[in-house]
Amino acid sequence: MSAALLRSSLPRWVQRALVLLVALLLSACETELYNNLDQRQANEMVATLQQRGIPAQRVAVKGGQYTVVVDKARFAESITILNDAGLPKQEFQTMGQVFKKDGLVSSPTQERAQMIFALSQELSRTVSEIDGVLSARVHLVLPENDPLRQLVPSSASVFIRHRSNAAVGNLVPQVKMLVANGVAGLSYDKVSVVLVPVDSQTSSQGQDLEMVSFFGLWMQRDNLGQAMWMFFGLVALVVLLAGGLGFVLYRRGGRVYALGSSSAGPSSAGSPSVAKTGSSNVVKMS
Repeated sequence: MSAALLRSSLPRWVQRALVLLVALLLSACETELYNNLDQRQANEMVATLQQRGIPAQRVAVKGGQYTVVVDKARFAESITILNDAGLPKQEFQTMGQVFKKDGLVSSPTQERAQMIFALSQELSRTVSEIDGVLSARVHLVLPENDPLRQLVPSSASVFIRHRSNAAVGNLVPQVKMLVANGVAGLSYDKVSVVLVPVDSQTSSQGQDLEMVSFFGLWMQRDNLGQAMWMFFGLVALVVLLAGGLGFVLYRRGGRVYALGSSSAGPSSAGSPSVAKTGSSNVVKMS
């Protein structure tokens, strides 16, 4: 029996129930990879995994956040791929978040530490926006303005992790100029940049990734075989339940006797006889 013939022979409500059951069973085979993501992060992670041949999807949750789910069997592989791609990207705090008023009076030392941290976060965020950069960190050393101590010049160290096929090395002078001009009293020569290239391995399976429809439910081709086994197993279960229900109804229907006219003819041995008493019919078993 073909799938089209089986689908046309089932009632519409049965088809919808089976599709829902298949979806629930498929969701049981998936696991959360990351949650509390914004739409951009979720899209980047799903696109990266699908390019490497791993079926992934995003699920919207409350508060405008998203969750990325993958197959349980490919959870570890998905984590490795996203780490190599620098995803999810690190969240950096802004000046407003660092110096958010909390009602407490900060000491000069605390305010200075907050200022250094805020400058590092802002510069790290800017460097991370360069094409090909997977992650970036900027470390600042700003001496205190104490006339009684020997003045130590300010310095900065920039760590950049980038894709090997991206020409980030050509941008080192621009990165040093960016950091030097972003911190007061920091000279160009006191900024050091460390580049760490990461090989980008593109899986050929991503080119063969294909979405197929199974009874109106779109899924990855890798999950089609599993969905078919589940679907036809559910169909067999429904048929067995329907057969059992029909057998029970048939057995009950065989014990119902129709009460006809009030006069009863000669009855054979072992058969019920009907007699009329008053206005009611009484069934007597001989």
